[in-house]
Amino acid sequence: MKRREFIALAGGLTILPLAARAQLSAKSWRLGYVGTGGLGNQLFEEFAQKLNTLGYVAGKNIVVSRAIASPEAKAVEAAVTKLLPEIDILVIWGTVGATVVKRLNQSVPTVFLSVGAPVDIGLVQSLSHPGGNMTGVSFEAAIDTYAKRLQMLKEAVPSLERIAVLAAQGDSNVLFAMNSIEQAASEMHVALKTIYVKTADDLPAAFAEIQQSNVGGLIVIAGLLTAENSKTIAELALAKHLPSCHGFREAVVAGGLMSLGPDLFAIARQGAVYVDKIIHGANAADLPVEQPDRYETFINLKTANALGLAIPAYLVAGADKVIE
Repeated sequence: MKRREFIALAGGLTILPLAARAQLSAKSWRLGYVGTGGLGNQLFEEFAQKLNTLGYVAGKNIVVSRAIASPEAKAVEAAVTKLLPEIDILVIWGTVGATVVKRLNQSVPTVFLSVGAPVDIGLVQSLSHPGGNMTGVSFEAAIDTYAKRLQMLKEAVPSLERIAVLAAQGDSNVLFAMNSIEQAASEMHVALKTIYVKTADDLPAAFAEIQQSNVGGLIVIAGLLTAENSKTIAELALAKHLPSCHGFREAVVAGGLMSLGPDLFAIARQGAVYVDKIIHGANAADLPVEQPDRYETFINLKTANALGLAIPAYLVAGADKVIE
């Protein structure tokens, strides 16, 4: 499935030309795909390539209409509302997007990707038996993922006694994440200072407050706002001389100290498999929610050197990617 098989329309929607649609067989499936974030196009290409290996060819047995929406609920709602009347299956990325779809759609089978705590936020009844019309792939494999991020940060900074937690206000991921962090921090005897931001414009003031809070490190709660602004967050953390741990590798590439998070490209491939199962007769209600296939650790030794930190050799050896 190649990009030339699609035409870009206003608002980021990509749809097969009408002439091509007229040639489709009665067995062709209409798939809607809504991505968010800076990796939207790359993740779609990975998803499309996996569909292709499963036997789907645009214009022959499937029509894919897609939108790459900005990271706000209103933008996602506009994209989804445009697609829903014309599709048989919907694929939606992220917690914000999935919660919007839950409100708008109770009938079209929906595959969500990279969603934090889908049971806790009411998307599905349970991971093993979702019920309803939604299933997909979670962002966190388990509640202890944030505990592992805190542990990594404390191993990199053994003297760590107090950390800041940066969170997007109103993000459905935050409650789940904070429960995990608070439990882990108590067990590790680390105090927390939580800072909330509503928009990217709040980040400079947030880091000024963090700097005044006498903290020795930073954990960033993974979500759409923090993912979209990972470069800014990493740069501000480094400027404030803060060792930081993130949920997305892009933050470490931009100068953050370390990250532990799922491979989003692997999640895209998992999503294509769900679509295939639904096309072959499976009900979303009966397809268990999966955990990410693969997690990866990134460490930025340039940042460690700038912060005057000696990262333990076992952490470096266990990393999937080390930036030197």
